[in-house]
Amino acid sequence: MILCANFKANKTREETRAYMAVVESFVSANDITDTIIVFPPFTALDHDPRNVLIGVQNGYPVINGAFTGEIALEQLEEFGVKTILIGHSERRHVLGETQEEIAAKFRFFAQQNFVIVYCVGEPLEIRKEGNESLMAYIEKQFEGIDLSYSDLILAYEPVWAIGTGLTPSNRDIEQLHGVLRTKTHAPLLYGGSVKIENAGEIMALENVDGILVGSASLSANDFCDMIAQAAELNTEKGE
Repeated sequence: MILCANFKANKTREETRAYMAVVESFVSANDITDTIIVFPPFTALDHDPRNVLIGVQNGYPVINGAFTGEIALEQLEEFGVKTILIGHSERRHVLGETQEEIAAKFRFFAQQNFVIVYCVGEPLEIRKEGNESLMAYIEKQFEGIDLSYSDLILAYEPVWAIGTGLTPSNRDIEQLHGVLRTKTHAPLLYGGSVKIENAGEIMALENVDGILVGSASLSANDFCDMIAQAAELNTEKGE
């Protein structure tokens, strides 16, 4: 299993350091073998991880240069970061990133051998139009994306479920992930209002290889609870 915590624009450097201490201690004490990735804000990247990967929520596809307000490869290398989140719905729908821009980021960071957690998902109006419209919408989010990239992790996040408390039915998640499985051998994560109460049942679904958690991951104890649920599922499967 792969479990990702996306802090978004939350937590200070001190708060992140305290959070990581809790999660890393939990992972060590419980011999967790799953992959755990935390995406803190840029200001909190200066952490020397022991058994939890640190990823970046965004990056500009250049080594360095005159790009005010951006963070580039040179800065990420200074922190030893080699994992990046690309295509998150908030980057697409709130900050206006186009598929062309997203694909350029993907190509650049793939060339730099980053682990890429690539997000796709649909707004509610597309979901209401039915499966054909839904898949056509997601297909456009694959334009310019190498789905055979060896360090790809694909995350399905329905836009209408992020931060709303709403989630698709388990059947809907399985169906969508089943279609995604025909397109890539990459691990498939589900994200969108994942919380303690539903994390275990979502991770138990067919073709779900983990979760990408937003606000519900801001509590270190809650995120550790989800990690424990994944470990329990591994035990049940004999892994």
